[in-house]
Amino acid sequence: MTFFGDPTVWLPLAFAALMGISILVYVVLDGFDLGVGILLPLGDEQEKDRMIAAIGPFWDANETWLVLAVGLLLVAFPVAHGVILTALYLPVAVMLIGLILRGVAFEFRAKTTGKQKHRWNQAFFFGSMSASLAQGYMLGLYIMGLEHTPATVAFGVLTALCLTAGYGFIGATWLIIKSEGTLQMKAIRWARTRLWGVVLGFGAISLASPLVSERIFEKWFSFPSMILLAPLPLMSALLVFILYTALQHLPAKDDKWAWVPFTATASLFLLAFAGLAYSFYPYVVPEQLTLYESASAPESLFIILVGALFVLPVIIGYTILAYTVFRGKATELRYD
Repeated sequence: MTFFGDPTVWLPLAFAALMGISILVYVVLDGFDLGVGILLPLGDEQEKDRMIAAIGPFWDANETWLVLAVGLLLVAFPVAHGVILTALYLPVAVMLIGLILRGVAFEFRAKTTGKQKHRWNQAFFFGSMSASLAQGYMLGLYIMGLEHTPATVAFGVLTALCLTAGYGFIGATWLIIKSEGTLQMKAIRWARTRLWGVVLGFGAISLASPLVSERIFEKWFSFPSMILLAPLPLMSALLVFILYTALQHLPAKDDKWAWVPFTATASLFLLAFAGLAYSFYPYVVPEQLTLYESASAPESLFIILVGALFVLPVIIGYTILAYTVFRGKATELRYD
């Protein structure tokens, strides 16, 4: 273990990186299928089936990344896991209920018709909406240091609304790739109307994070950090411009640029995540617990790391396989 240096330093950092990657992949992948669920009421009956078909092969596997992230938090940073889950118990419960409701509705809507199918469509929508709002609220409270005051709760509500708009936006960009005809045109309109909610959310988080603590403010606005970090907001602004321009010019001939909005949105999420990671490092609980204070014993972390190095390629492999096998436009929804 000493071959790599001090294990009390690199092991917690390695697990923080694995956990961060898992959360980022989850936000992008499960974000778009939550977003499709949020948009579901806007389609007609045939379009709803096509929307479900666009996420059907992927949504269950996408949630694996959330399980991986929470599992890594539990085994690698048990003290932080206790603090975070205690502070966020209610929104976590709401999120889990929403995810369960989505899973049940997804299966049962396929086994009924008429009013019953309509009710299960509503259940799928409410499950998607509640899970999205809960995740956004948790993000806001986490940024605010897990404190419950009128100001932090208000910020949590704002981030809940903005993240939900962001999920709806990335869901619309996914439908642009996976659909055609009238549904694709609707998806383009849905993306256009939700772009500004995404911009508002990123702006609110970017402004609030440095104001939470003097330490974060210094990390961003001291010299030379301010110069070295300038590419992050500049690249984010460029991506927003690319998104706006692409959405104004879609659909293109032969569906040539349908992939641009989704790719740009995923890149925007990546930049936002990088900014948050830089802001809060080395803390896993903002201003309370660092990675190194809350990490498990190095011996335990090393054993868990060996297991993770076997499990992670499997998850990546079947994720790539699913997206490769089911590439192309979503076809008619069939269960036989």
